[in-house]
Amino acid sequence: MTTRRRFLTILAGAALAGRAADAAEWQGRAMGADARILIRSGDLRDATLARVLARIRRIEQVFSLHAPSELTRLNQGAAVTLSPEMRLALHLARRVHAATGGIFDPGVQPIWAARAGGMPAPRVRPLGGIARIRDGVQLAPGQALTMNGLAQGLATDLIAAELAGLGPVLVDIGEQRALGGDFRLELVDPAARGLGRITLRAGRAVATSSPGALRFATGSSHIIGPQGQAPLWSSVTVEAPTAALADAASTAFVLMPAPAIRQAQVRLGLGPVRVVDPAGNLSTIERHG
Repeated sequence: MTTRRRFLTILAGAALAGRAADAAEWQGRAMGADARILIRSGDLRDATLARVLARIRRIEQVFSLHAPSELTRLNQGAAVTLSPEMRLALHLARRVHAATGGIFDPGVQPIWAARAGGMPAPRVRPLGGIARIRDGVQLAPGQALTMNGLAQGLATDLIAAELAGLGPVLVDIGEQRALGGDFRLELVDPAARGLGRITLRAGRAVATSSPGALRFATGSSHIIGPQGQAPLWSSVTVEAPTAALADAASTAFVLMPAPAIRQAQVRLGLGPVRVVDPAGNLSTIERHG
């Protein structure tokens, strides 16, 4: 399999506008991705950074599929009292699931695990277990969830909340969110390469998903629909009020034709959606209504 996290970092590469000479920048790892925080004022104090890093560790302890976490306990059949972070994720998952006609479904984890292991994919139940989630209950036998379609975006939002009030800040944990100022971001696609730049306005977020970012040994993509839907786009970039919403929408939109994307875009209150077809042609879907 190719390396998803590195490729997504390239897809989301940022050219930062108006960067002051004394800007403070932190770079590290978060949620399995290369991560960075840029503060134009240069004011990134040790106490603030320590608080941010502790928050990142907390989020990883909720959503990781590769280390013991709240999510792995849930998938192992344990009765779990849901954390605030998991409740936020499930609330958003239900919303995007409904707006995309069921295309976005964290219950695809059994299919993902089967494909990663070269095994036949099992059938996913409707809603993939989401409808059965309540505080302190167990998933049904055979059900499992992945939050990879929105966890990086949610982490970006939660870290942004920790940094509010510090002036122009760009938080990049796989997805990007701007606070207190505007930033220029460079769009990159695996087929078309450079696509130009967009301006990410203060208070807005952007996320990019691409089926080519990780492929199994069989050649199939890591982005999987609950009914076996195949990717239609080389990449999809979504602007939204939050990084979690942009992340979830871009994941689902990879599997959806343009008319269906437009309908979901209106339902979810999204900004422009930029889609690149397999030949490298870029189109922008603007919201009307």
